[in-house]
Parts: sequence; structure tokens; C-alpha cells
Amino acid sequence: MSTLQTLDRGLRALEIVSQRPGGISIAELAAELDVARAISYRIVATLEAHSLVARTEDGRIRLSAGTAILGLRFHTRLREVAQPLLRELAQQTSATAFLSMLEGDECVVIAVAEPDSGILRVGYRLGTRHPVSRGAAGLAILAGRPAADDDTDQLRQARQDGFSITAGELEHGAVGVAAGVGTPSDHDGLGFESSVGVVAIEGLDTNVAAHAVVQTAAQITALLDV
Repeated sequence: MSTLQTLDRGLRALEIVSQRPGGISIAELAAELDVARAISYRIVATLEAHSLVARTEDGRIRLSAGTAILGLRFHTRLREVAQPLLRELAQQTSATAFLSMLEGDECVVIAVAEPDSGILRVGYRLGTRHPVSRGAAGLAILAGRPAADDDTDQLRQARQDGFSITAGELEHGAVGVAAGVGTPSDHDGLGFESSVGVVAIEGLDTNVAAHAVVQTAAQITALLDV
């Protein structure tokens, strides 16, 4: 399939800007894109017109509010796709099923489903936050990133297995199992880091749960690619 060069450059520019929290100059962007500075100016002007980037007082380019709006719309789409699958996952594992998304250095629960069975449940509610470095949800998200020298053994194991299992990290007695969810833009750096998982106080069959969350994560990813 052929691509539009100008659009491709604009999307690559967004990717580059997103990776520079301190901003990037027009000249630096032109060098990264391997284009003339005049072309870099036009790309930035077009992105500015759609509120996707903005220039700071020192002239550096940063992401703007338009990207946050797109993110909120995708957030809604992700929830809509995941909710019925979370209900199935909760029933299948007899545990609380959840979908988490990374915001900064925290995992935020954006969708939850409870099982009908009477198993003791964890108070995992919409909006629950915890550090990405703790809990199965955060570990599953970090496992989706490239390997690094300072990765923990637990993270390496989660990356190898394709899912994470933690016990008692967020709540005493709670066992969580999670797997990372891929998004359509993962290949260009603009994707949303998220994971799907289950958590229970007791009675969780981790083998069944691991298979179920990996399958659910794959289903969500496939539906987002439609």
C-alpha cells in the first residue's frame, strides 16, 4: 500500500516531538526528519493549526492540547471495546477484571467488571491509581517496553511469559494477573500503554487467569485495529 509522504512526515514529526518532553527546535526536527528547514516549518505550522503542537517562548516545539483531546477520545473507545470482554473475563476467572492505562508514572483503572460468584473481592474501583512499578497491571505495561539493563528479574520474567503475576503488592492477600494491551499506534511511538488483568483475595487459579488475560488482551488489541 502506498503512503502519503507529507502525512507520513507529519506523523513522524508528532512522534519525534512526543519523545522530547523539553521540546525540540525547528532545526533539530528538520534534521530528525531529514528534510529542509523550510519543510520542517510548514509541517510545524500545519500541526499548530490543528492544535497538535505549540511553540514555547524560546521557540521550541512541544505537544499541545489537541493531542490530549485525541487521547480522551481514544480512552473512550478503549473502554467501549474492553467492557464486554471484561465482563466475560470476570465470569471466566471468578475475579474482579480491570483495564488500566498509564498516566505519567501511575496506572489508572479506567474500566472494571465484577464476577457473579461470591469470591472475596478486591476494592478495585474506577479511577484507582498506583505506581506503575507496583502491581500486576503496571508490571504488564512495563513488560511491553524494550528490555533495559536495570530491569528487575520480575520484569524480565513477565516479558518472557507474556503476562505478570504479583501477590500482596497493592493490598494484603490480593493476587493479580495482567497482560499488556497493544494499540494501533504502538509502532510509531504514539500508542497508549495499557493492560488488562484480574485480581482476587483468594481462590484465584493463576494458570487459568494467565491464559484468560492474555486472550482478552489479544482480543482488545484486535478490535482496536479494526
